[in-house]
Amino acid sequence: MTLTLAACGSGDDGAEASPTKGDDITVGLLLPEKANSRYEKFDYPIIKKKVDALTDGKGKVVYANAEQDAAAQNRQLQKMVDEKVDVLLLDAVDSSAIAAGVKKAKKAGIPVIAYDRLAEGPIDAYISFDNEEVGQVQGRALADRLDGGKGQKIVMMNGAVTDPNAAQFKAAALTELKAKVTIAKSYDTKDWKPANARANMMAAISAIGAGNIAGVYSANDGMAGGVISALKAAGVTKLPPITGQDAELDAVQRILAGDQFMSVYKPYPEEAETAAEVAVARVRGYGIEFDSLTPDKVSSPTDKNVPANLVQVAPLTRTTIESTVIQDGIYTVEEICTAKYRSACSELGIK
Repeated sequence: MTLTLAACGSGDDGAEASPTKGDDITVGLLLPEKANSRYEKFDYPIIKKKVDALTDGKGKVVYANAEQDAAAQNRQLQKMVDEKVDVLLLDAVDSSAIAAGVKKAKKAGIPVIAYDRLAEGPIDAYISFDNEEVGQVQGRALADRLDGGKGQKIVMMNGAVTDPNAAQFKAAALTELKAKVTIAKSYDTKDWKPANARANMMAAISAIGAGNIAGVYSANDGMAGGVISALKAAGVTKLPPITGQDAELDAVQRILAGDQFMSVYKPYPEEAETAAEVAVARVRGYGIEFDSLTPDKVSSPTDKNVPANLVQVAPLTRTTIESTVIQDGIYTVEEICTAKYRSACSELGIK
């Protein structure tokens, strides 16, 4: 029986992908930056391995990283369109700036799957984590940890305005925080860079006073590192609770040491493998398989009801390190429990 894929965001924007492609599939993978270690360490190799498995070793992944340069990513996308890849997996540096490139791909008959960040334009599907849940987990953890009344002042270190995920994290965190604490300062951090977060935090310390900061909402682990650096430079020895996201190795070790309160563990293997499956299914035209892989719906400023798969997340604290990143094989005990952290690991029974 031949299954035909229903159109997803097509029509006047461009041609449909061929439903007759076999295993010789070329996936173009566009990732946004290298500052966050996850893209090089997890996303790319997992997607590559999964495409290889799904295509009996005949498919391939063409990879480009924009290193936080939106213009460079547009050029990379155009190059992949010119090279006639079969499908694009796109994690946008700037969700709005990439929209014209998405339209060009669609016009060329190349489906575009938005990955991790919801790009604008006629995308065929969106694979990511539940961003609202991420913000809620962060905000709830910080509010519960403080639990001291509305008078406690916190700083919000949000992500980049060019990333739609950052706005979702921020809005969801606010639903947990705004009635329980006082948000003394809030920053949208350019390019998600730890150095920019450090500079923002130094400004917050100057305005509020280090001793008056009860906690810090940091949208990800890299920025949490910048926040911690600023607080230590200001002479703070007992750090306030600081959130994060991504479960980076440095952050896991900071959580062990007590410098960072929590992170959000996002199961990258599940997200990356699902993205590879959706990309291959979209090219092959297997409607039932594609639909089963995209049970959710999301909307961007340009498109409504985009088929999606939103992977669930979990809080990562000192007591959940073993049941998350170690259990899922993200890091080994040896990687986490280096000499500096051996006693903390022993205290928690991690061995």
